[in-house]
Amino acid sequence: MRIGELARRAGTTTRALRYYESRGLLPARRGGNGYRAYDEEDLRLLRQIRVLRDFGFELEETRPFVECLRAGHPEGDSCPASLEVYRAKLAELDAMVARLTEVREEVAGQLARAEAARDALAGAGGGEPRCELVRTDG
Repeated sequence: MRIGELARRAGTTTRALRYYESRGLLPARRGGNGYRAYDEEDLRLLRQIRVLRDFGFELEETRPFVECLRAGHPEGDSCPASLEVYRAKLAELDAMVARLTEVREEVAGQLARAEAARDALAGAGGGEPRCELVRTDG
């Protein structure tokens, strides 16, 4: 199949396919007419890349999965290098979740302090704080 059909079937663009080719992720085969020629195996490689990219993997992180498929394995994640990428991605995600949890706790603490201050002001007869801008320069 030609590049346009492969792009359509893979749900991507011809520009992306050329980029993948330049990065060595997609084989660069040419037919007798000089046009790029692709087959179902290339579509399979692209689908693997697409799934991983949708999960947040960087393009270079897809390389072990693609190489695993190109080596003839039934799944892109059945090789040790692919499993190592999974482990690294999980560690990265765990760190991100931990950091987001910390930030969430900080924001919740700030909200609780702000609400307590507002309630204390209201309880002291100050009413609701004024939230509009007041011009102070005459």
